[in-house]
Amino acid sequence: MVTLEIQGLSKAFGDRVLFKNLNFRVESGQCLVVTGRNGSGKTTLLRIIAGLVRPTRGRVLICDENGVMDRSRLRRNLGIVAPDLVLYDELTALENLVLFARLRGLDGGPEAAKRTLEKVGLCERAGDLVATFSSGMKQRLKYAFAIQHSPSVLLLDEPTSNLDEQGVDMVRRVVSEQKERGVLVVATNDPEERSYGEQFLHLG
Repeated sequence: MVTLEIQGLSKAFGDRVLFKNLNFRVESGQCLVVTGRNGSGKTTLLRIIAGLVRPTRGRVLICDENGVMDRSRLRRNLGIVAPDLVLYDELTALENLVLFARLRGLDGGPEAAKRTLEKVGLCERAGDLVATFSSGMKQRLKYAFAIQHSPSVLLLDEPTSNLDEQGVDMVRRVVSEQKERGVLVVATNDPEERSYGEQFLHLG
């Protein structure tokens, strides 16, 4: 069982308050969908949950059977797909994934990376430079990066952005598998993507 709990969370940039005193709890098998106008703080909230941005007030608690995860354990148990996720254009898709796996301390090497690329429909392009990829292919590679370690918490920011219908089907499979494995948080205003959720949070 994994739980994500937000307690009294607020974020401001100077005098501009994005959100104030958020409280919610999401458990394994559930998806929280975060909606709101552009600039309302959806992406910032996901980055706070991921430990990439500090909140102004409040705290984020991600727990499993061993208790609250510290930063090191969170890195091994969390995946994120976001527009600003950096991929290395000068490396191949396979090299990108192997590099990210090593940074996470994962075993498996190229063979494990190929299996992950197959899940997102990129196995045939494993040896191609990312610089040659379309925006949709890069989005698929971001999914490979996010799920290669079977995270217990997965954060998706505009999950079907730049994807064709086959890519959208891939996202649906990822969503279904994540609900079986742990917690999912989706930031979106897309009606189709809202259907992933059991819980909803509107910002702004």
